[in-house]
Amino acid sequence: MTAAMRNEPVGTMVDTLSETLADQARRRPSKAFLRVGDVSLTYQEAHDRVDSFAAGFQRRGVHAGDRVLLVMDSSVDHVVTWLALNRIGAINVPANPGLTPFLLSRAIQMVDPSIIVIDAAHAATLATACHYNGVGACVPVYVNPDGDDSWRRLLPESLPLGMLAVDGASPEPTEPDPLATATMLFTSGSTGVPKACELSHAYLVRQAQLHSKYLHFEPEDVLFTPFPLFHIDGATLTVGAALVTGATAALSARFSASRFWDQVRQHGATVFNFMGATANMLWKQPPTGRDRDHPVRLAWGVPMPACEPHWRERFGFDLVEVYGLTDAGVPAYQPLGLPRVAGSCGRIIDEYEIRIGDPDGNDVPVGQMGEILIRSDEPGLVMNGYYGMPEATQDAFRGGWFHTNDFGRVDEHGNLYFAARGKEVIRRRGENIAATDVEAAIDMHPLVLESAAVGVPSDLSEDDIRVFVVLQSGQSLTPEVLAEHARDHMPRYMMPRYIDIVDHLPKTPTEKIERFKLGGLPITADTWDAQSSAATHHHHDTKELRP
Repeated sequence: MTAAMRNEPVGTMVDTLSETLADQARRRPSKAFLRVGDVSLTYQEAHDRVDSFAAGFQRRGVHAGDRVLLVMDSSVDHVVTWLALNRIGAINVPANPGLTPFLLSRAIQMVDPSIIVIDAAHAATLATACHYNGVGACVPVYVNPDGDDSWRRLLPESLPLGMLAVDGASPEPTEPDPLATATMLFTSGSTGVPKACELSHAYLVRQAQLHSKYLHFEPEDVLFTPFPLFHIDGATLTVGAALVTGATAALSARFSASRFWDQVRQHGATVFNFMGATANMLWKQPPTGRDRDHPVRLAWGVPMPACEPHWRERFGFDLVEVYGLTDAGVPAYQPLGLPRVAGSCGRIIDEYEIRIGDPDGNDVPVGQMGEILIRSDEPGLVMNGYYGMPEATQDAFRGGWFHTNDFGRVDEHGNLYFAARGKEVIRRRGENIAATDVEAAIDMHPLVLESAAVGVPSDLSEDDIRVFVVLQSGQSLTPEVLAEHARDHMPRYMMPRYIDIVDHLPKTPTEKIERFKLGGLPITADTWDAQSSAATHHHHDTKELRP
């Protein structure tokens, strides 16, 4: 990637996240930094644990620039491992622990890690992935135990994560380039092909600082997220934002509408982030006398749910919308203290430029729809590139601007209005899902000729997944059997809600599937619906249990 692409000519040096942790440990050693469930760490405790693990990684041959794959749920150990790698200039690569063995094997092949760190709960997945699709024997593996020793049988050459810690030790000094890659986050990007997005030390610190700046975080805040650490929301915009602010980060392993407010009260959360579906789920919970019994003053996220005009009246605080993506950070925030501009997801901040372009990258008139293009004169605010994919990186930065493949418009006041995403990416429950991944799993069934996955509007906002399936000539297969196949071959978050068995798929003369035609087709009586099927099964089961 060229210097022009990274906009490197100007800017100032910034600390790494681990240097920021060291500074906070000096300034507020006994302040709570991290809470996950009933486990918590102060800034000093976190700093000491990070140093001991960083020294251990170095002693086992992990150096600056080495990639370390983490297959871990949200936990204190996950954050400590991440920051320990940051401390020695190694590259943290968190993967979704819900990946199937096939998808995990592909992630291993893509980033070629020097070490893998994994929770014991996911040892079976890794054991299969290590011998799947030609991956072969894995690199050294460290397992975070959970009380069950079955991982020793599944991964006999692995060692417990605790062996990495060197109590009282400090790692050898390193001075990583602020623009060197610090983290890789897997993103489906704009084409639906999974990519490892390279994010620099400067990106991690500055995105956290800007998030704190524009959402007015204070050291007294407790930032709560139910979203995982392989997402920018959980990692950079919650843990990172708390770190640069001197605030407290509180994490949950997963979102639960029924337990959400109890978790908020448990942690004393003052800020949380939502995704449109989660805000709607909270809204649809039956009102109670405790709807305002919490310390929350602000929730931020995207997209804004339809219930927003009535949210404050019920819960006592505002929802704030932003616009961002892993590849380019968060260039637009809804200004706090000002009335929300209806339909806008925020105003372009000073640190970024946004243009709206036509298919050739030329400016469109103010207020007209087009592709959202992003750049910044400050080094590091946009990703370094897609690891091992120079052509995809070059294409994303053509013309000196990052091409998001998101579509929207900007008004004369700099308010951004988001309209649509790229056609091959399905946004569901906060996940960017590659349609090609869904199709690859469906196509593994021997009776399936081909398939096409599209996003369709969900009643919880964002998308549900609909799959159109063409069978081999002369074969028959029910959607129920296909759904069972899907459950065995893809993570839960990728499971289609709708399945249609069709005779053919619409295609261009070059045999490309015309997804826009499929996305506009109505749901019919012949469309299999997982929710209706589940409701039917539940009804039958209930009848059988009656006396």
